[in-house]
Amino acid sequence: MDNYRQKLGKIGEDLATKHLQQKGYEILVRNYRRYRGEIDIIARDGNCLVFVEVKTARSRRFGPPVLRVDQRKKKQLGKIAMAYYQECDLYDQDSRFDIVTVTFQNGVAKIEQIENAFWLEPPE
Repeated sequence: MDNYRQKLGKIGEDLATKHLQQKGYEILVRNYRRYRGEIDIIARDGNCLVFVEVKTARSRRFGPPVLRVDQRKKKQLGKIAMAYYQECDLYDQDSRFDIVTVTFQNGVAKIEQIENAFWLEPPE
């Protein structure tokens, strides 16, 4: 990944973190890495554990950033979330997957949060 995209992604994750904190979320972990992937933010919203994927874009020219969270990415996020559950012994904890998008329009960041953005099928 080039340096510009890394910086843009970091700015987006920082803005998403502030957005969640302003809504009363407790940030537990940022950039939780497992299985050659990562969950950008793991937070607590009341009694619910929230796994957050952040997508940042300079514009909506190529469509909304949320469309970059495809089925393969969702499956990978689920696998990483299960690792977090096991590591922290959280088997009975309610959880959900949210997507936060950060889009820059005329130099101003627009932040949108999709709660319960997707569900995962239980493993067979």
